Amino acid sequence: QVRLVESGGGLVQAGGSLRLSCAASGSIFSIKTMAWYRQAPGKQRELVAYITGGGSTNYANSVKGRFTISRDNARNMVYLQMNSLKPEDTFVYLCNIYATHYWGQGPQVTVSS
Repeated sequence: QVRLVESGGGLVQAGGSLRLSCAASGSIFSIKTMAWYRQAPGKQRELVAYITGGGSTNYANSVKGRFTISRDNARNMVYLQMNSLKPEDTFVYLCNIYATHYWGQGPQVTVSS
């Protein structure tokens, strides 16, 4: 049974930082590409960043230079460090095993101006 459990969302002022964490179950975690998406109510999910099992990363243009995705394969964890947050970064953020239907519950991130 694959399970993704996120933590770390909340309310922050513009310019601030938050770190999201995603704990994944399953022994195959280390070989899987992991991703963070974000979604506003009634809108499509937007890919924020992904990281391969080997550590290669890719980011949406809107977050490049501000967000950093990382992983700890020994702990089955993936992280999203979000710096210089803007009000337009306000979304539900979802952890995902890339290209699968396995999703976390999605913590809310709200950035106030």
